[in-house]
Amino acid sequence: MNIGIIGIGRIGKIHLQNCLTHFRKVKVLGAMNPSQSGRDYAAQMGVPLVTEDATELTSHPDIDAILVCSATDSHAAYVEQAAKAGKALFCEKPLDLSLDRVRQTLALVSDCDVPLMLAFNQRFDPSFAEAKQRIASGDLGRIRSLRLISRDPGPPPIAYIQRSGGMLMDMTIHDFDMARHQLDSEVVEVYAQGANMVSEDIKAAGDIDFASVVLTFANGAIATIENCRETSYGYDQRMEVFGSKGMIRVENPVKTSTLLSSSTGTLGGKNLDFFMDRYAESYRLELAAFFEALASGSPMPATGYDGLKAMEIAEAAMRSIAENRPVRLG
Repeated sequence: MNIGIIGIGRIGKIHLQNCLTHFRKVKVLGAMNPSQSGRDYAAQMGVPLVTEDATELTSHPDIDAILVCSATDSHAAYVEQAAKAGKALFCEKPLDLSLDRVRQTLALVSDCDVPLMLAFNQRFDPSFAEAKQRIASGDLGRIRSLRLISRDPGPPPIAYIQRSGGMLMDMTIHDFDMARHQLDSEVVEVYAQGANMVSEDIKAAGDIDFASVVLTFANGAIATIENCRETSYGYDQRMEVFGSKGMIRVENPVKTSTLLSSSTGTLGGKNLDFFMDRYAESYRLELAAFFEALASGSPMPATGYDGLKAMEIAEAAMRSIAENRPVRLG
């Protein structure tokens, strides 16, 4: 399988490294990046075709699939361009910051009859995947509640925040997707509260840096999500699912498994630094799932529709904060 990668920034570099290191039957034939630094990186990694023009990849007769890893506001345009060229697609989330544009792009992809996977990488974390399997097998009985905590070690640059669509669309969207994925049900009501507790610069940029969201699902389960842009102790990503037969928790992995015990108590390892450390394996596993689905012709494990539903929840949460009330979906 021959692929091209559009966007050699932070995420694009991760996918490029994984393709070159872990998938011997996958060849990266081309890479596109607007800036010279990204192109230089791809060239240093041995990519034969390095360009600033995405058309060179989407029109390349030997490229089977395109990985879209560019800035969020360019995703839809590149997806549409590659779909018209008949390429299979893997795209970072979200597909766009406009629900109307997302629906338009998904309709075009459907008309072109090309496969599209949206990169909700946290689904492929082994611990979250085990929780999903145990819920689906009935080990927890009827699910009553789900709790998600996502706290970053520090906020991203203001320039990034201004283009991200806001914390709920950029950060919490992973939790919206995870809740839908784990509970296998649709959200019917959203109630959210947001605040600025970390940075006045984020507030000045028109965004929040702390949020608490309650989701009510069609199957009766209730999910609560807490997000914060800053912690003093490293990356914090946890989940608890409670059902009629039991409960399952996904705890934070730590840098070391050592425990130091003394007269003052017991000291454990430090949290991982950031999502790139916490989800290094899930980035590899999501690409493996994409390549396996293409090779077998099976449905994609995370679809454009999944991305659309997560965006609808995010939009409802933003409206809930603005109007200080629960918002119904549907």
